[in-house]
Amino acid sequence: MPLYVVRHAKAGSRSTWTEDDRTRPLVEEGWEQARALAKRIAPLSPSALLASPFLRCIQTLEPLGEMCGLSVKIETRIEEDSPLEKSLAALEDAPDNAVLCSHGDVIPDAINGLLRRGMEIDGPHALKKAATFVLHRENGVFVRAQYWAPPSE
Repeated sequence: MPLYVVRHAKAGSRSTWTEDDRTRPLVEEGWEQARALAKRIAPLSPSALLASPFLRCIQTLEPLGEMCGLSVKIETRIEEDSPLEKSLAALEDAPDNAVLCSHGDVIPDAINGLLRRGMEIDGPHALKKAATFVLHRENGVFVRAQYWAPPSE
């Protein structure tokens, strides 16, 4: 069973946000992306929803949670600026078919770490907002990944 690692949907501008960056919310386009992600992933029967504690990550998974009857749980090991060892441990500990939502610095770092461990990847390594990496593991080892571009409604 795979894991789905999602970059958060579009949030407001970091440079114009004057409050704690952890509270920066999705903008309307981001909510549209989150709803489209929910439509894409809900039929795959996710087992758990794990998000960075940053509001934009939690909000990205909320529509999926509503569709699947799951609550979004906080996973601090995938928050922004998380060290590679912590983010990899979060991926290793995640249950099969879980959806994790993190950031544009954490996800590429984790993917590159898994590639160095021998994982293969189909498709680009780009990571646009609301894009997803589908990670496949066998016997506890991540062996293959696919890249899904951001969904459109």
